[in-house]
Amino acid sequence: MSTGDHHEDPAEDMAAELPPLKWSRATFDGLIRNFKFPKSWGARYPDEGQTAADALAGYIT
Repeated sequence: MSTGDHHEDPAEDMAAELPPLKWSRATFDGLIRNFKFPKSWGARYPDEGQTAADALAGYIT
């Protein structure tokens, strides 16, 4: 049982302190190129206004 401000999930606490990641198209393209992602993986940069939460079924974010 938890009381007060004590949190049971330290990962949740740490995530709350981290700023959101901001990726540019150039950074994404460099990741794909440098790690040699196969075209068959279908890696794609999200459209304007989308986030990882908007990934289509079957995509890993």
